[in-house]
Amino acid sequence: MSNFDPSKLSVKYLPPATEFRPVDSRKYTLTHSDATGELSLAIGGCYDFNAVNPKFRDEVFAEWIPQMGQYVLSGRVYISGGEFDQQYSKIRFLIFQKELDLALKAMVYGDRCFYTNYPWLLDSPIFIYFESVYPEFSKLLYYGTPRKYLSAALQPV
Repeated sequence: MSNFDPSKLSVKYLPPATEFRPVDSRKYTLTHSDATGELSLAIGGCYDFNAVNPKFRDEVFAEWIPQMGQYVLSGRVYISGGEFDQQYSKIRFLIFQKELDLALKAMVYGDRCFYTNYPWLLDSPIFIYFESVYPEFSKLLYYGTPRKYLSAALQPV
């Protein structure tokens, strides 16, 4: 994955989610193909576990959750539960850090109609949890706001 290309993104809605609702518990599952560069985004009330490759675990999950009077886009990526050694976990961590910009552009762009009904969500914080048994890769990091990624995704390449 490198630059975001909207033509390589496919989006599907898992009922009862639509382009415009709901906000509460709206969940995103982003997967990709290394071979084709295609990105797949599922938006629904649950994650699309059928899209997840259990061998690679390179998906990005995120959901809207209310927190302290505002909504937060809370995401997570899987680094290691112990099946990957520390060195390979470090590589996974670094790759996820590098590719999260593209993943968040795809997520926000793919659901851009949603923001026409909820424009205030464009300024909500995005936090991504890196899930790992190794403490140095188990982190919660701030990734800006959806507005940042939508603006970047709409810029010509």
